[in-house]
Amino acid sequence: MNIKEIIQNKVAEIIETVFQINDVNQRNNITLDVQQNKSEFEGDFTIVTFPLVKILKRSPDTIAMELGDAFTTQSDFVESYNVVKGFLNLKIKNNFFLENFHSVEENFDKKEAKNQTVMVEYSSPNTNKPLHLGHIRNNLLGYSVAQILKEDGYHVIKTQIINDRGIHICKSMLAWQKSGTNETPESTHLKGDKLVGNYYVAFDKEYKKEIAELVEKGYEEEVAKKQAPIILEAQKMLLDWEKGDETVKNLWSEMNSWVYAGFSQTYKRLGVDFDQVQYESDTYLLGKDLIQEGLNKGVLYKKEDGSVWCDLSEEGLDHKLLLRGDGTSVYMTQDLGTAVQRFKENSIQKLIYTVGNEQDYHFDVLFKILKKLGYDWAENLFHLSYGMVELPAGKMKSREGTVVDADDLMQEMYDTAKEKAQELGKLETLSDDEKEKSYETVGLGALKYFMLKVDPKKKMLFNPAESIDFAGNTGPFIQYTYARIQSLLAKADYKKTTVSDYELNVSEKELVMNLSNFKEVVSRAAETLSPALVANYVYDVVKSYNSFYQNNPILNQEDENAKNFRLELSELTGKTIKKGLELLGIGTVNRM
Repeated sequence: MNIKEIIQNKVAEIIETVFQINDVNQRNNITLDVQQNKSEFEGDFTIVTFPLVKILKRSPDTIAMELGDAFTTQSDFVESYNVVKGFLNLKIKNNFFLENFHSVEENFDKKEAKNQTVMVEYSSPNTNKPLHLGHIRNNLLGYSVAQILKEDGYHVIKTQIINDRGIHICKSMLAWQKSGTNETPESTHLKGDKLVGNYYVAFDKEYKKEIAELVEKGYEEEVAKKQAPIILEAQKMLLDWEKGDETVKNLWSEMNSWVYAGFSQTYKRLGVDFDQVQYESDTYLLGKDLIQEGLNKGVLYKKEDGSVWCDLSEEGLDHKLLLRGDGTSVYMTQDLGTAVQRFKENSIQKLIYTVGNEQDYHFDVLFKILKKLGYDWAENLFHLSYGMVELPAGKMKSREGTVVDADDLMQEMYDTAKEKAQELGKLETLSDDEKEKSYETVGLGALKYFMLKVDPKKKMLFNPAESIDFAGNTGPFIQYTYARIQSLLAKADYKKTTVSDYELNVSEKELVMNLSNFKEVVSRAAETLSPALVANYVYDVVKSYNSFYQNNPILNQEDENAKNFRLELSELTGKTIKKGLELLGIGTVNRM
């Protein structure tokens, strides 16, 4: 429990014992805001008393005085207080800060097990093209949320379902067949996902050409789109795949294997991984049994053409198609079946889908249908919805071949980090091998931090040049502070010495209070599924440490007690920064 939480709990206790508010509901709804004191008045924390004025029918100053008296007599951590215009300022005893600091140190690596398992789905790409900028935000969010949930005591299963079947991959396969060159990743020296993606673009160019030719012959554009010879061939290939045609299946398997190898390289460099992987080719028939079950229960209904629907009008939505008249399923059917399968095969209590906000309606429908079908765990399904990512140059357009490629962007971040470090004279003391590793760590750290410091729900503009700055709210600035701390500890030849008697100054208290907030921040981030809370907390810690570092001598401090405490404080700050960055999937550099 951090210092602020201890004070808040004491406030609740005092309200109950001193003011004796008899109405339980009224008492439970009273929350007095406790803030770190940023004013010129003496005190470490400020309590806002105004919510009690109407209930107690007393002035804010009178209430604050009574609270202050109660704190000094009923707690062992308040040294003194003062009241200014209804605001109660508490000065906390020095030994309380020290005890709290050592408690944070002692419990830093301890986790309180939640005894719950959460499955987090992210990435889930199509096998017709490489991963792009949008996938980067998706992967970073999903992976970071998984890390945060683990840190908060949950058991976590990281998963993805790869969309490896359907018309999209048939388009790439057909274009590859028509090229007649039998290209492979080995013969072209291209990553497999890029090679397959090139053929997807080639298909689209030919498709547009054929549409234009048909329009010139007098066809309506919508008719031309359906009658273009190449799209008819792709649709036939899909039907052949579904019938199990050996030639089509073999080509499908080979080209997908190229893509998986390419994805694997991208995931490795991005620093994300998975505990389970599902494939749509294995799951696309799931859900049909659920449809029959829903019909039997009267939850679903069948139209005259044989199609099956779910009426969600009572839930404020419309009617949703779940099975076509010819008996074929739609994406919703598959998602219903996959969700049920996941809960059957894994002992999970929660399932989180990391998917862009363009799918908000889809997941709203999915969750409501599962509830209507009687699955209680549907209450524990969550859609981690996030906004689009753009670069200063504009939006992504994948089918036109102008996608912001994930591999290219990561390489650009590496190159930018290298250029910036050389320009600023950073990393000059490292060996060539250490420099290369550091450029990678700093470049990818800049990318990840810039993506994750923004609330997931917000659309964001990613600026590579801005993200790599060694000052401000950036990954490199945080990594640089961590490296500074490691350099300081190395120069001091530091061996941990627990200081039990030391008078903290203002900047030391502020840093101790920030460090004590770590577990609370992690819990809030886990609850809200927002890595941005962790990212901005780490930045606050770094700002607080740099203020402390600039105003307090350490290595040349003559007072050994002060020197040892400041080294101890620096060590815990370094551990907190490192752990916070790990939760964001970001590495650290020990020297810069």
